[in-house]
Amino acid sequence: MNVSGVWRGAGALLALSVLMTSCVQRREVGLERVRKAGELRWGADAQGGEPYAMEDPDVPGRMRGFEVELADALARELGVRARFVQNDWSSLIPSLERGSFDVALNGIEITPARSGRILFTRPYFIFQLRLMARRDDDTVTGLASLRGRRVGTLANSQAWDLLQREGIHAVPYEGVEEPYIDLEQGRVDAVLMDDLIAQRYGQPRAVLRVVGDVGEGYYAIAVRPGDEDLRAALDVALGHIARSGELRQIFARWNIDSAAQQRMVEWSDAQTREVLAQTQTPHLGWAQWVMFLQAALVTLVVSVLAMALAVPLGVGLALARLFGPRWLGRLASVYVELFRGTPVLLQLYVLYYGLAGVLRLDALSAAVLGLGLNYAAYEAEVYRAGVLAVPRGQMEAALALGMSTPLALRRVVFPQAFRVALPSATNDFIALLKDSSLVSVISVVELTKRMTITAVDVRGWLLPGALCAALYLAMSYPLALLARRLEARLERG
Repeated sequence: MNVSGVWRGAGALLALSVLMTSCVQRREVGLERVRKAGELRWGADAQGGEPYAMEDPDVPGRMRGFEVELADALARELGVRARFVQNDWSSLIPSLERGSFDVALNGIEITPARSGRILFTRPYFIFQLRLMARRDDDTVTGLASLRGRRVGTLANSQAWDLLQREGIHAVPYEGVEEPYIDLEQGRVDAVLMDDLIAQRYGQPRAVLRVVGDVGEGYYAIAVRPGDEDLRAALDVALGHIARSGELRQIFARWNIDSAAQQRMVEWSDAQTREVLAQTQTPHLGWAQWVMFLQAALVTLVVSVLAMALAVPLGVGLALARLFGPRWLGRLASVYVELFRGTPVLLQLYVLYYGLAGVLRLDALSAAVLGLGLNYAAYEAEVYRAGVLAVPRGQMEAALALGMSTPLALRRVVFPQAFRVALPSATNDFIALLKDSSLVSVISVVELTKRMTITAVDVRGWLLPGALCAALYLAMSYPLALLARRLEARLERG
């Protein structure tokens, strides 16, 4: 067989395999994919808590909540079983698009940004946007009274969109309890959340009050574009569950039923089309570019201030371990191991929320303090290694010449130790610049958080992600160049 024949045969096999693969993929999309797998994989975040979806405290590993029961009922209608897939709430839609699960079912509100990006089923629950404030603050009477003030809510939610339209400073959170903790502590002036969240996490707090309901919205099931048959099957299943009375029975078991939910029983296809008709044209406008730059400035300020705290504290810890009394050295060792051995994310949570009753810090101060205390442990080891790299005889010679220990350290040991420690210290600062993205959990809108918010608004992650990466590189690369020049200068010296 000649070479051309071999290549033609290989090309034919390749084309056949591509065709077979495409046919298999076509057979496995949407409803048929679900039925073939025998399960409806639904994505949700257990952090959302009651009454949506949460872990059963009596049976570890089992989920409970009204949406868990709804998913089971829908799967039964489709002739399959339901399987819960844990996913962070803020990335439910991107994870749905990439195929991590079949549907997203977790209090997902129908908003113009989302309805232009994914498919929605008919709604299954009507909620109210509930505004809450502190009892001792009678100046909060409605949204109009909050212009120029801080209001907590979930990012990329209907409440977030409403606050943005009203020109109110919206403070984004990733959890549902944290905004009410901050409201109690006076870190925000009000909280705007769905009434289900307010009932469970806000209204039981004695120091808070309900101002009123300022809007209405709908929860629906999110489906990937291209899975229209699955969306249609879920619409039929939802309609059957609603008309049979099972839907309201589920609501009643979780104490969330109301007369308004009767509209779900009588819901029509025309109403679904009307609700989904509003879409938002995505674009990365000038205002969002400005917000990206502002977020980059926040990232830089947090990182610089945290490093300014970490370096002197790290030097002090290193000196305590090397030259201090034994008890002080042990305390320094405990500090280093404690902060290196526990996640910085956990430390931020404890500092900002756990100690809120005894240490009332604003979000930016807590971010700087938390990162600074954490990185001081790493800097302590960097500078301890630098000091140990200096030959011991130089310290002994300095003492023999009559220098005191502090003077010998300052003039003889530390200049040499600094040259050894500089590359590691530079690396730590660049790492800190990136770790500053973690402070979004305590409501600081830094660069990465701004990227995630914008990505949802413009229905795409590539351009916001590229812009975010470019800004991080623009902040870290000059530092690397400066460190190299300083290293070269010290080497010549």
